Amino acid sequence: MTDLAGRRRARLADSRLYLCIDARRHLDEQAREQGWGGEYPALRRDATAALAGGVDLVQLRDKNSVGEREQGPLEAAHELRALAVLREVCDEAGALVAVNDRADIAAASGADVLHIGQDDLPEEWARRIIGSDMILGVSCHAPDEVDAAAADPLFDYFCTGPVWPTPTKPGRHAPGLDLVRHAATTVGDSRPWFAIGGIDSPTLGEVVEAGARRVVVVRAITGAADPTSAARDLRAALLR
Repeated sequence: MTDLAGRRRARLADSRLYLCIDARRHLDEQAREQGWGGEYPALRRDATAALAGGVDLVQLRDKNSVGEREQGPLEAAHELRALAVLREVCDEAGALVAVNDRADIAAASGADVLHIGQDDLPEEWARRIIGSDMILGVSCHAPDEVDAAAADPLFDYFCTGPVWPTPTKPGRHAPGLDLVRHAATTVGDSRPWFAIGGIDSPTLGEVVEAGARRVVVVRAITGAADPTSAARDLRAALLR
């Protein structure tokens, strides 16, 4: 293992709070009016605020976002520029940058993490593209998928969910807390894993009680009036 791979995986092991955020294109004009400059100013503003509250990983995921509905899909060249913004603010905070689905984008951007789904590029091909230094994670929606991910040496972590239905995954069945309990019982602390899907401050206690020590959130931070305070409260609850 190289030094870079070791540092990334050590950071993953210490991580508790994982944020998925869209490119915030629909808020760029507002951010510019507030004095934020450069490309993707709203992404820079909102990611900076979340990181100040203790977010450990930030994944750019623009699918099903307001920006996608209003302006169309985020094409590769634009995604790379948005990831460059994330890279800058995450480096300042000591956080990891994650790419959703696209192994080629992850490799081209120099991201720390590639996250794939069950129907994306098979993990052996994703690993060939991103190399051994990059972290690879996968979404799991059923006990057999959790078991497979936990046993697969190509994966560094996995996510279980959705715990509750969420608009970021429209139509996706929510396996609920039972899947969290399965991961906690069968995997425990032997590998990093995160609960995901509809998690916020009011529901976090149930997720922690079910056995999760790490969570992925979206609206709990991006939809908060004060993203820094929201992130700080979530992280504090995870560390209790």
